[in-house]
Amino acid sequence: MKEKEDQAAAVIPPPANDNGPEQGAAQEAERHLDTIARAIGRHIAREHIRAWERERRKRAANDNRPKEEGREPDG
Repeated sequence: MKEKEDQAAAVIPPPANDNGPEQGAAQEAERHLDTIARAIGRHIAREHIRAWERERRKRAANDNRPKEEGREPDG
């Protein structure tokens, strides 16, 4: 039985790309997933910065709370 397997291996040439399709495909997929994750993270960060900027622009330079009726101003 072992001899037949050895003979078959000698007759059948090795594949042209014998570096393991599973390993190469997994590494490539991981690389693509990392790129996508980085892009999503950057997008989320930009959204947070824009929201923070909008809130900051809404506030005046003097951001004291407005006076309430019947209440003395601070200070």
